Amino acid sequence: MKIRANLIPYLVVVCAITAISFSTSYSKKALAELEIVITEGVNNAKPIAVVPFKWTGSTVLPEDITQVITNNLLRSGKFNPISLSNMPQFPTNDTEINYGAWADIGIDTVITGSIEPLEGNQYRVQFQLIDVLRAQMTGGANSVLVEGQLVATKDHVLEDRAKNIRGEDFRQYAHIISDIVYERLTGERGAFLTRIAYVVVRDRETNRLPYQLVIADYDGANETRLLSSPEPLMSPSWSPDGNTLAYVSFENNRPQIFIQNIYTTERTLITSFEGINSSPVFSPDGKKLAMVLSKDGNPEIYVMDLASRQLERITRNRAIDTEPAWAPDGKTITFTSERGGKAQIYRVDLNTKRARRLTFEGDRNLGAEITPDNNNLVVVNQTQGNYHIARQQLSTGNMLVLTRTYLDESPSIAPNGSMIIYSTLHEGKQVLSLVSLDGRFKALLPATDGEVKSPSWSPFLL
Repeated sequence: MKIRANLIPYLVVVCAITAISFSTSYSKKALAELEIVITEGVNNAKPIAVVPFKWTGSTVLPEDITQVITNNLLRSGKFNPISLSNMPQFPTNDTEINYGAWADIGIDTVITGSIEPLEGNQYRVQFQLIDVLRAQMTGGANSVLVEGQLVATKDHVLEDRAKNIRGEDFRQYAHIISDIVYERLTGERGAFLTRIAYVVVRDRETNRLPYQLVIADYDGANETRLLSSPEPLMSPSWSPDGNTLAYVSFENNRPQIFIQNIYTTERTLITSFEGINSSPVFSPDGKKLAMVLSKDGNPEIYVMDLASRQLERITRNRAIDTEPAWAPDGKTITFTSERGGKAQIYRVDLNTKRARRLTFEGDRNLGAEITPDNNNLVVVNQTQGNYHIARQQLSTGNMLVLTRTYLDESPSIAPNGSMIIYSTLHEGKQVLSLVSLDGRFKALLPATDGEVKSPSWSPFLL
């Protein structure tokens, strides 16, 4: 339902807004940290064991790397790590595993590891991903003929890696391990080493700068405020390299589009036309920015070449056209339009400028985004007054409603296409929520302080 969120501030532009000071900050921690609360989908996931990594030092570790890996796999919706109390043993590597004991409790995949302290805030982290069933078939080892000699192999050890890391990199390396395991077992790239951007709105009566643009790890950890404002912030969108955010700010008495580097906090004003400046989104190559402008009268889709700042008008219609989203190949843009009477999703070819309607089910369809494989359209579908996240196959037009929450909006897809993050109402507050692309896994990300909206999932960071 992003169209509603976009249109409301446009009305504010007509009114007088008192200008108050605007501040930016990247070093300060935000106060609305998120924590993923799984609500559905674990029971049908694949059982797996993440054995606690053996620590050979005497001090306290900077981060519980085992717990981060366990949480990542659990939150993927595809794995269900067993509890420590159900583990028959605690091996460090494949030579210590009693394969029969793990097979007896229905576990066919085990992750083991160890952590060794080194000098100068360095640690050596080793891990193995082990196939229990394959080990039982081969007796824990196999032999192949290499240049006339039998050489022992360990086909049951799917991954065996070691790396020296700094103490501050424990959480990042836990995400990397999780990505490796996820890809090895599913064939899809993992998205644990990613970030999300979103807007937090605090109590406007007690906060001078209630609107905050925040970035965090995909799971809500390491939440950091990028900037704060007395006036609304909207529509954050990541650049393909993950270094920059485009967004809309009302700080100067009108909606303006900015681009800001998340590391240096340097920002650039992109558009400040009379009327609407909205919904910025980077092209797949990062060289262009699609947006909604009403500088020529009606809200239409435009594309700006960021190097030259030249604008190209993409749509021409008397109805409102809004919420552009690029196709993965950069050749077409989907958008929301009321040109058919009620809001539906259309796709425009950037060469011919011809648009065709994509959605027909339900009363309205809004806020579309195309999955990275270009096979599905994720939308906000309104049927009988309810707004839910839905997935439509582009080849067949078949639509599947994925959520049962109330007043869902602003879907953003993980870069591997496995999960959707969106804003919804929970117990009367705006929170973020997750749903898998098949609708089986669901989770909430409630904030400890304030309301959260407009999520945007980053690209892969490595």
